[in-house]
Amino acid sequence: MQHLTRTILSSFIGFLLLTPLQAELWLPAIFSDNMVLQREAPVPIWGSTIAGYSVSVEIDGQTKSTTANSEGKWRIDLDPIPAGGPYTLAIQANEIVKRFENVLSGEVWICSGQSNMALGAKRSYDWDLERLVTHSPNIRILTIGQQSAERPLNDFKGEWKLSTDQSLEDFSAVGYYFGRRLHQTLNVPIGLIDNSWGGSTVEAWLPRETLDADSMFSPLMNWWDRKMAAYSQEDYDADVAAAQTKIAAWEAGGRQGAKPRIPRDDRNGQKRPANLYNAMVHPILGYGIRGMIWYQGEANTKRAYQYRELFPLLIQTIRQRWGLGDFPFYWVQLADYRDEKSVPVQSEWAELREAQSLTLERLDNVAQAIIIDAGEGRDIHPRDKHTVSERLARIALARDYNYNLAYQSPQMQSVEFKDGQALITFEHVDGSLYTFDVKQPLGFTIAGVNRKFVWAEAKQIGSNKIQVWSDEVPNPVAVRYGWADNPIVNVYDRAGLPLTPFRSDDWPGITAHTKTP
Repeated sequence: MQHLTRTILSSFIGFLLLTPLQAELWLPAIFSDNMVLQREAPVPIWGSTIAGYSVSVEIDGQTKSTTANSEGKWRIDLDPIPAGGPYTLAIQANEIVKRFENVLSGEVWICSGQSNMALGAKRSYDWDLERLVTHSPNIRILTIGQQSAERPLNDFKGEWKLSTDQSLEDFSAVGYYFGRRLHQTLNVPIGLIDNSWGGSTVEAWLPRETLDADSMFSPLMNWWDRKMAAYSQEDYDADVAAAQTKIAAWEAGGRQGAKPRIPRDDRNGQKRPANLYNAMVHPILGYGIRGMIWYQGEANTKRAYQYRELFPLLIQTIRQRWGLGDFPFYWVQLADYRDEKSVPVQSEWAELREAQSLTLERLDNVAQAIIIDAGEGRDIHPRDKHTVSERLARIALARDYNYNLAYQSPQMQSVEFKDGQALITFEHVDGSLYTFDVKQPLGFTIAGVNRKFVWAEAKQIGSNKIQVWSDEVPNPVAVRYGWADNPIVNVYDRAGLPLTPFRSDDWPGITAHTKTP
């Protein structure tokens, strides 16, 4: 009898364990109520259920079916869905049904990078005014929860939300203002996915196998492997204890200066290679999007030359793994930051900006927004996110939505050295060059063969040329503009787009040989 009771109990427990498994229909968090699906393109929907189950997806009168594979995984690509809504998206696996309500179809953009992309709207200028007009039922937002992993994950924490003053407070200011401009212009639903983490390095957003495949990055990867092998929980606990001691002293001393921070565990932080790709990119790969805007680079300034390779590799890799071809990828060049200098000096930040600009020559369907005039010397997180988002929006509206707008900042096209002067010709000039505040162009330096740069005089010649000289350099061979952490510059075109910082020389910079953090 006792044996029979155990048998019946075991069978009952087995039934309880088996029933939820048979009833399982799982979809990642990228699919939720209030989501926006990308219009004018196939719509991928994926998830998992019991192996062999028949799965169907229905929306707006369209139904498609498939069968879950031996691992229970399935994917269905819906035909393009007209812009609009709200729709109900229904997924059925055998008798199990999940429904997502209030779904829209429109334009979906990923907003990624580090803290200047992550900075919440409540920390941007004029939020007290902006929050009065944030209610827009057709703008939807999704924040990918900050998480890291050593192996690729299939999901994340988060859900689509309506655009309200409360939901936007901590949502990317750049992303929201960018999306709002698109919504106002296109009059279609907009979906914005904030996928950013402050202080993240570019290599954290790349898969490990991609970095390992190129010997160029071996010093970087070996450095991290040695660091992780030597790092223990005891080490981290000791770091935390030391920081807590500093915080106590800071509080006892009247809270003067910045509060010391509790350190992040580098094993699962936002700087370790592949950590963020695994946890924040891999779970959403394949979701229908129009493109990506990117604001990152501050964490890589000490390795700016290496960024010349890492950044285009990032774009190529994400595009390839996303499976949507060379989708639009637009980034923000680093703003001006730190103290202004009384004499020309070398600059890591200038070299990182150059690495960003060089990517324009490497890849198709890319563009950059220049904000050398929108930073704050005292704060790495400038509050002016409107200028940033408007310049990104210009790019998207011109390139992807066929509006006749200037969107490229003027760039150096050629330089001619003659009679002790440099005559610079610029391209992508809307109307003509224009100097803000004062008539004389500011921000130019010039050097001879001794490679010693001095401040230069400058004069605009016609609509797209500037003449540069200095009595201290009778035979110049190199000219630079905006080549500093925080340069004093004033050259724009008539569309209000600032001149792109540049140099005519290729002399090795101060980050040329730095391969590790």
